[in-house]
Amino acid sequence: MKAISVKQPFANLIAEGHKRIETRLWNTHYRGDLLICSSLIPIGYRNFVKMLPDGHGIYEWTIKTGPLGFAVAVANLWNTRPMITEDQEDACCRIYPGAWSWLLSNIRKIEPIRVKGQLRIFNTDIKPDDLVFIQ
Repeated sequence: MKAISVKQPFANLIAEGHKRIETRLWNTHYRGDLLICSSLIPIGYRNFVKMLPDGHGIYEWTIKTGPLGFAVAVANLWNTRPMITEDQEDACCRIYPGAWSWLLSNIRKIEPIRVKGQLRIFNTDIKPDDLVFIQ
């Protein structure tokens, strides 16, 4: 399967369905299922800011940063575009210069599988039949 490394706690936010847009400083033409893998090094223990649905403020949202170095979900990457202000809530981050929004759908949390992450989109030996989905 194709995979991408995502820093924690953002990998967990994707797995839980809270983050439906991943942002990168680069675009990709790849479309299809992506294994969401947590990086070995998290962003750090702190509060993360998420925009309120009505756009009238922010609230602090603390979330766990483990597991590290595991595939935690599968998501369908169905489109990309330059990031726009309206993407901030689903990306769980503020817009930043040069950001691309990777639009994710059909996000499915899985039993964690150890994966050695890499930069960019990479291939793994994991097959769809190896995945155990969590409700």
